[in-house]
Amino acid sequence: MKVIRFFTVLIVSISVGGCTSLKPPTSIKNGAIENYRYIYISPTNSLTSSSGATIGGQYYSSSKSVNPSDVITGILAKEGLIRLPELKSELTDETLIVNYGESGRRNTGFGGYTIEVTIQFVSAKSSSLICSCTAEGQGSTEADDIRQAITRCLTELVTKKNSKS
Repeated sequence: MKVIRFFTVLIVSISVGGCTSLKPPTSIKNGAIENYRYIYISPTNSLTSSSGATIGGQYYSSSKSVNPSDVITGILAKEGLIRLPELKSELTDETLIVNYGESGRRNTGFGGYTIEVTIQFVSAKSSSLICSCTAEGQGSTEADDIRQAITRCLTELVTKKNSKS
């Protein structure tokens, strides 16, 4: 009985954790975010994803949703940046345009996958790339994947920013 339990735990651990880990986040810095006070985030749509299982003949499910621009706003607001509802010409010198996109998926084995996101920070005045970051996320739903990827991505930029201060 102990041998069966051991192999069950081993198989479940491998299938939940997958065989690969997440790739480290990467970033490009052509300028300093600290030179900006405002952000305008390109609108994103919410994503709702569900997971479920049948246990003892009964089906159980849960839904999660995420709006990438809300997650990005929360993290950047914590860093002191102010989100503008629209671009204002009188504030372009101090405004970054933030663009978000899913930039890839990677299979991790046993039916699992990661979602990769890329976030760009563009000067509202010059339209030049100030910095960007890319990171993967993997959770129990796509909403979890995206939330984790965004958090890892922006943490990479914030950590690099704070380490240079």
